[in-house]
Amino acid sequence: MTGVSDSPPPGGTASDDIPHAASKRHRRPFSNVVLHAPQVLRALVRTDEIWLVVLAAFAGFFTGFAVWLMTEATQMVHEILFRIGHNQRLSAMVELNPWRTVLIPTLGGLALGLLSLGIGRVYRRRAVDPIEANALFGGRMSMNGSLIVVLQTIVSNGVGASIGLEAGYTQIGAAIASRWGHGFRLRRNDLRLLVGCGAAAAIAGAFNAPLTGAFYAFELVIGTYSLGTFAPVAVAAIVSVAVVHALGGGQFELEVLVPTRIDAIDYIPILALGMLCALVGIAIMRGVTVTEELFRKSRIPAWLRPAIGGLAVGLLALWTPAVLSSGHGALGVVFGAAYSFHYLLILVVIKAIASAISIGSGFRGGLFFASLFLGALLGKAFAAMMAAVTTAHAVSPVVCALVGMSALAVGVIGGPLTMGFLALEATGSLPMTVAVLAACVVSALTVRRTFGYSFATWRFHLRGEAIRSAHDIGWMRNLTVERMMRKEVSTVPAAMPVATFKQEHPLGETQIVIVLDDEGRYAGIVHPAEVHADSDDAHKVAVIEHHTETMLLPKMTIKEAVAMFENAESDALAVVDGPETRKVIGLLTEAHALRRYSEELDRRRRELSGE
Repeated sequence: MTGVSDSPPPGGTASDDIPHAASKRHRRPFSNVVLHAPQVLRALVRTDEIWLVVLAAFAGFFTGFAVWLMTEATQMVHEILFRIGHNQRLSAMVELNPWRTVLIPTLGGLALGLLSLGIGRVYRRRAVDPIEANALFGGRMSMNGSLIVVLQTIVSNGVGASIGLEAGYTQIGAAIASRWGHGFRLRRNDLRLLVGCGAAAAIAGAFNAPLTGAFYAFELVIGTYSLGTFAPVAVAAIVSVAVVHALGGGQFELEVLVPTRIDAIDYIPILALGMLCALVGIAIMRGVTVTEELFRKSRIPAWLRPAIGGLAVGLLALWTPAVLSSGHGALGVVFGAAYSFHYLLILVVIKAIASAISIGSGFRGGLFFASLFLGALLGKAFAAMMAAVTTAHAVSPVVCALVGMSALAVGVIGGPLTMGFLALEATGSLPMTVAVLAACVVSALTVRRTFGYSFATWRFHLRGEAIRSAHDIGWMRNLTVERMMRKEVSTVPAAMPVATFKQEHPLGETQIVIVLDDEGRYAGIVHPAEVHADSDDAHKVAVIEHHTETMLLPKMTIKEAVAMFENAESDALAVVDGPETRKVIGLLTEAHALRRYSEELDRRRRELSGE
């Protein structure tokens, strides 16, 4: 063996040298231990799920700090720009200075547009959110892109745009987890799980709700739930909540009195409210799309659109500041205030319009909390309408507000269990949670049957991405024709006589031969059995060739390749470098493609089941 000798070293014996070498190994300098520690830790994390839980805890710690920092930074911006007190919330203000109400969103939108324009010239990559990262890219996210999203979200919410910070929370939490996982070289499935841990920690820290955060990750970011994934996700969520508590950050708390029981007859209007919330959620998502389309068709420069959107939001806020920002403060007011039906209905309309304009014009953020606020308003309006129609048996406005809050959020965001646990952790009432879950199920089914998308997946659909959830479909895109094809192929010129072909390619030698034209480009495929069956040896091979215009490209996915096989009704197709050059680089058979597809499916199944 190279590098190993049986002879003793100069000046001593082999037996004398063994303890000396061992002592050197045991007395390895501390600097070497530090340098080798990452490799040791990577091995531990990859082989022992306990260490994956530890890694999730670290991700939860840093995510909790990031959530607290974003919340405090945004509140500070509100205090400085709108001149509100430290304990006051922008959307809960009774009135604001009219000039500030209009000018700050307008000038803030202009600043955001110019900031985005400058960043776009330096950093041209599009940021990937946690759902897309887990669905297509195996959990890989860009930290730089995520920090840009966080900055844009803070600016957008800080100047009063009618959107929430939750998109920024989950973006930075998932990005932190992705960076940790990439540093430890986690397997694809473990990295996707860790990204879910980051998202769970973000939502848990934002709402003081570990179960809500955990099931947000399971339903929306990871796409599945299993006992093996619960521990790291739950630990990340709990650690994040503890960090936010320790830092004294503002928490999501609803001080409401809910009934101790809900009568069976109350479920009829509750389920009707769930269906109504689903329809309103669909209208909001459509409204955002229409607003974006109008801004696009207006030919207004992209950097100027947030300023125009900010002006519109500021003008709406002159009626009530509740339309500004995400609505954290206003939500608490809504539960206790005795608003009239007409006021509630108007507030629902202008808040929905403000949110659609904010997102459609280019402000950065999400609809998570906006949908909670809108749902609470819609629920109270529903209760007021019921009270006006009949006084025989009316459902409590608080119950309707909680049901509407959760059901509308399910319609827009998705995740019925997530919203059910949010109601449970916010109220501590099991009967209330059961009613909320019933409405959430109706809302989810209504959206699924009539629309088919949540807000996130709908926007992916508009971009042409076939993503319905965070289930991992990226492996199908990685399983390309180039990875599956056979590079060694038999080729013949199209002008070759059949007699010559029979001599060079006897029966049984190969099943497929590729035909090339005079310039060496792909011309078709021939089957040796068919050529040998031709009795006229004077014929050219080109007479018998098939699929002259059907060929595979190296970047095609397994799904596209299988579709080509079905359309061509062929067992094998040639792979060319491009449709113009048509240079043959390989051959792929349908049987091999389907076998590789089955192997990958079985591998994903084993990963999900923990085998």
